[in-house]
Order: sequence, then C-alpha cells, then structure tokens
Amino acid sequence: MPELAYSLHLGSDKNRKNVSRARAKSNASGTTSLSNNAIQNARQLSRVDKHNYRKYDDKGHLIEIVRGTTSLYSDVQKLYKDEFEEARLEYNSKQTRDDRKIDNYFKKISDNSKNDLACEIIIELGDKKYWDTKDEKFKHKMSNVYKDLETLIPNFKVASAIIHYDETSPHMHIVGVPIKYKSKNGMSKQVGKSDVFTKTKLIELQDKMRTLCIASFNKEYGLNNVLKTKQKGRNKDINVKDME
Repeated sequence: MPELAYSLHLGSDKNRKNVSRARAKSNASGTTSLSNNAIQNARQLSRVDKHNYRKYDDKGHLIEIVRGTTSLYSDVQKLYKDEFEEARLEYNSKQTRDDRKIDNYFKKISDNSKNDLACEIIIELGDKKYWDTKDEKFKHKMSNVYKDLETLIPNFKVASAIIHYDETSPHMHIVGVPIKYKSKNGMSKQVGKSDVFTKTKLIELQDKMRTLCIASFNKEYGLNNVLKTKQKGRNKDINVKDME
C-alpha cells in the first residue's frame, strides 16, 4: 500500500526570539542565520502576495484561488476591517486621550515588531517522487482534496487560500489572521498568534489535518493510501525553502 508524505508548515519568526537575538550579537554580521518567513508587516505581506499569486512571472494560470480575490494584500486589509473595526471603535470610545486612540489597526499591527500581521500555513500531500509520475489531470483533482481544509482552524480567519500547480507537488497556501477574544488589555478583540497556535494546539491541528487530508484524498481518487509516519521536528515552523 503506497505511503504518502504529508506536511503542514506554519510560517516561522524564530529570528525574533530572545535566544536568536542573543546568538546574533556574537556573530560578525550581528544577525542570526535563521530564516524568517513569517508575515510580520505590510511589506512582507506584499511580498507574499506577489509570490502566491505568481505576479512576478505571469504564471497565474497555474494556480487556483479557493478563497479570496486576486489581491492578498487587499483581502487581509478587508479582514482587519471586518473583524476588528467594532472592537477598535469600542476601545477608542473609552479613551480620554487622543494619543491612545487607534486610527488604523492594520497599520498599528504592521508597525509593531512584537506581532505578526498575518500567518501563512502551507499544506502539502505527496512528495516530488510521487507527483512526477502523475499527469496534469490527475494533479488538478487535488483542488477537491484541499478546498475544504482551510476552514478547520478555530479562531483563524482565512483571507486567502490558493493551490499551486507549478511546483514539484500540488500544495495549498492559506493566509489568515489568528484572533484572540475578550482581551483584558487594549481592544477586546485582537491579533493573537501565540494564543491560537500554541504547541498543544499545533499538535492537535496536525493530527486533525492529517486524518482529514488523507481521507479526502482517498475519497477523491478512489484509493486506499496511508500517510507516512510523522517525522519528529518537521511538523511545525518549517521554512518554505526546506519543503521537500
């Protein structure tokens, strides 16, 4: 029975951790060698927009948009407006000083180095060796496998979900905003990556996604495949360039 590789990657911001900063101080360059593919601000969001939608090489016909429009940047801005505007206005109404009011929550988070503006998750089923033997018609059936997975993460509001067919294997990029509710300080509703993606919740998410992904695959293709055993240390916070 064929075993398929599976991976779920959450964009990493390890450069920002205290241990990474301390390590960087001892390097001649003053920087850490760790990669950073987290979406921490508007500039990085724009970069992900160009990559995910293939705006730099006119390969838009080789992607499929499952959720969102042709502008990730605009989709995330709209999500911020839809999700946080009421909380922003409520917070501002309680402030007696204008300098404490928030004019634009999207910009506030983008300018704050302690927060990620958005998060990207990449889901991949099957490796290069498996997909090299398949034709385009077979590959594109993965749209039906992936299309319902982007809604399965609690408190993670999805702005964009895109399937790429122009690389070694069909995979889906999901970009959204993790939200924490009933905050005691600041706005009652805020961006909250560390609250939504805890170590325990990431393990639970991995297990849920693995089960649903292979079940959806077998149903779509009429097969009875299984997934390879999980590899220790390769189930969260893996840089995109390290994907098989």
